[in-house]
This record gives sequence, structure tokens and C-alpha cells, in this order.
Amino acid sequence: PLHTLRNAEKELLPGYHPFEWQPALRNVSPACQVGIIDGLSGWTASVDDSPADTISRRFRYDVALVSALKDLEEDIVEGLREHGLEDSSCTSGFTVTIKESCDGMGDVSEKHGGGPAIPEKAVRFSITVMSVSVLAEGEEEAVTVFREQKPNSEMSCKPLCLMFVDESDHETLTAILGPVVAERNAMKNSRLILAMGGLPRSFRFHFRGTGYDEKMVREMEGLEASGSTYVCTLCDATRAEASKNMVLHSV
Repeated sequence: PLHTLRNAEKELLPGYHPFEWQPALRNVSPACQVGIIDGLSGWTASVDDSPADTISRRFRYDVALVSALKDLEEDIVEGLREHGLEDSSCTSGFTVTIKESCDGMGDVSEKHGGGPAIPEKAVRFSITVMSVSVLAEGEEEAVTVFREQKPNSEMSCKPLCLMFVDESDHETLTAILGPVVAERNAMKNSRLILAMGGLPRSFRFHFRGTGYDEKMVREMEGLEASGSTYVCTLCDATRAEASKNMVLHSV
């Protein structure tokens, strides 16, 4: 029949990976064949109806995660084999840790372009699959079947959203990344069912916002950036406190 043929054709397309969420994600379409979407698509008009003078493109968060996992399929299956977790016994209990990064990309203006007037700075929000672990049935401890060897490399970092905006323009950033955050929150309470190594497997995701640079963290969290009295952006210890107590604060 024609629909079977269509589905078979779809699965041969590069980048097409059928998947499912249990329970279904709230306020997110169940369609899994979603390409690049307009980053402003969820943006409601402001009070004075002034259009946003920016351009943004992004992937839907869950589609990007599926694509990143499928890129690592061989490594994950190899990791299962190394730990003797034969395919048949291991279909659930997978946990994936995702590092989120957001950073300004500097001045990207094109001086010769005749297109719309847009901010001359760009910001990129991206994700990295840090590790995949599995808790086999009847086992006490989870086994890590994949760990990213170069977590800070450009090669392991997958862009999720690109936007023409200055990273200090808090309002625009919040409006564009709002739907991304909503999708992430929906995924925290659901499991992804995705074929991996020929079997449907169930994944849960943990998100860590550890890839923001100090300037972004200062914007978001209110801590100081480089040159400040604080040691780092992960705690509120000052340099003076850390120098007196090196046990709690290894710098």
C-alpha cells in the first residue's frame, strides 16, 4: 500500500529518525519529521505590536536530542557490548546527561549586504551529550556506556538555536529561548522511546547548564564575571575565603 511505501521512503531520508515520548510532551507536536524552524515562531506580538528586529533559526529540542543520540548509536551499542549487556536484556533504564551552552559569537555583520537591518551580534545556544549510562534490570549500579572524551570541543557541540541578537539584550534572548526552556521542562517528565541498535530503548534526560560563560552567567544568575572577587560562577565563595580554606575550594 502507498502509505507503507511512503513510511519506508521517509526512513531512508538522512536525518529522519522516528521516535516517541511517553507520556507525550505537553504543548509539543508529536511529529518527529521537523526540520529547521523559525526561532520567533512562538513569539506573541508585544503591546505596541512592534515586530522583532531579529532573525532566529532553531531545531526543536527533542528532535535535536534524537539526532545527537543517533549520531552516537555505534558508540552506545559498542559500550553495551563491552559491558556484556546483550541487546535483548537492555531496553530501558538509559540516562543521558546533556550540557547546555549559550554564548555570544561576536560581531558577525556583513558590510555589503542589502538585507533587513538586524543586530550585528549573534548568539548560539548548543547542546553536548556528555554521557549515556544504563541501569540494567536487577543491578544496583548504573554503567556508563558512553562518555564524551572532548566535551569542550566544537566537534561534540551541537547547535540548537542561532539568533542575531546581542548577548546583553536580555529581553530578546528571554523571548527566543523561552520556548526552548518550555520544551526542556516538558522532556524532564517524560521518557524518549528511540530505536538504538535495532531495538526500541527508553531514555531519560538530565540537563546541566554548565556551558554558559561567565558573562552569560552574570546576566542570568547575578554573579560577577572575570576580575571579580568571586572565585567561580558555580558558587558564591570569594577569593579571600577560598585562599583560607583550600579543602572546600580547590581552585
